[in-house]
Amino acid sequence: MDAQDCQAAATLGPPGPAAHGCVAAWWDMVDRNLRSFPHSCSTLGRKIAALCDSFTSKSLKEHIFPPLIDMLIYFNFFKAPFLVDLKKPELKIPHTVNFYLRVEPGVMLGIWHTVPSCREEDAKGKDRCWYEAALCDGNPIIVYLHGSAEHRAASHRLKLVKVLSDGGFHVLSVDYRGFGDSTGKPTEEGLTTDAIRVYEWTKARSGITPVCLWGHSLGTGVATNAAKVLEEKGCPADAIVLEAPFTNMWVASINYPLLKIYRNVPGFLRTFMDALRKDKIVFPNDENVKFLSSPLLILHGEDDRTVPLEYGKKLYEIAHNAYRNKERVKMVIFPPGFQHNLLCKSPTLLITVRDFLSKQWS
Repeated sequence: MDAQDCQAAATLGPPGPAAHGCVAAWWDMVDRNLRSFPHSCSTLGRKIAALCDSFTSKSLKEHIFPPLIDMLIYFNFFKAPFLVDLKKPELKIPHTVNFYLRVEPGVMLGIWHTVPSCREEDAKGKDRCWYEAALCDGNPIIVYLHGSAEHRAASHRLKLVKVLSDGGFHVLSVDYRGFGDSTGKPTEEGLTTDAIRVYEWTKARSGITPVCLWGHSLGTGVATNAAKVLEEKGCPADAIVLEAPFTNMWVASINYPLLKIYRNVPGFLRTFMDALRKDKIVFPNDENVKFLSSPLLILHGEDDRTVPLEYGKKLYEIAHNAYRNKERVKMVIFPPGFQHNLLCKSPTLLITVRDFLSKQWS
């Protein structure tokens, strides 16, 4: 120690009790951390081992197939048309307002409400509150449940909404969870919940005005799932329209054009069905209609290649046999030219729907 060190030590003096206490506390903390280090490593090791076991206990196809099936069934990642501001429906269709409905924690649905064309002048400059109050104006209401892919601004959906609006209907175009700008992840149970919540929200504001569930393609499965739950609650839907329905998703998926080419691949069919079961994707229209009492109208195009006409006919047969009041079930087949998405172009669509519903609601 040199002279400067000695002088510094003399100036500082010996450490006091407080300094001794701080040093002791510091060494005690170090000791505890060193003692817990092996335990922390052991816990981390067990977690890593559990994750490895979870991954290796399943085959690669079990990791890949369920997410792949979800993509193929819902196709919600394809959010066309692109560059559309869903908050501004007036840029796509007149007398329409956008709003959001919270159906459960973490799930907010985007919805477009289009009022009947006869109220176009009244709707100019009005806010959401006016649109909501208009639901009880006596004009019938349709909750539109679309098919897979795209969102509520898809061109063929807008064409249908315009036809229905011109025919005197309110239309609520719903994007399920995970579609469009709606939050959440699509599942069969989730989509069913979405439809039920929107229907109940609408009924609570419609007074005595009837509300119809209209499902197209995938939406037919959502509609009958929801209708069955409403039936079990003792408040059946006022009416149901199924456009291009299938019997159940298992049958419809196997015959889906995109998947037909893989049907002869060894093991594909079994793996595919296992994935559907794992993700609980059924949408059993053929079972649901057996429990319904609501007026049921089935619409199908003769040249529909996505969901062949035979499925619609089979579903009608099941429903007609199950319904006590046979007059409550009807099927209308449209001539070639409209395929899967364009029944809205048929000049007889609107009159067909209005005639059926007016008779049922009279």
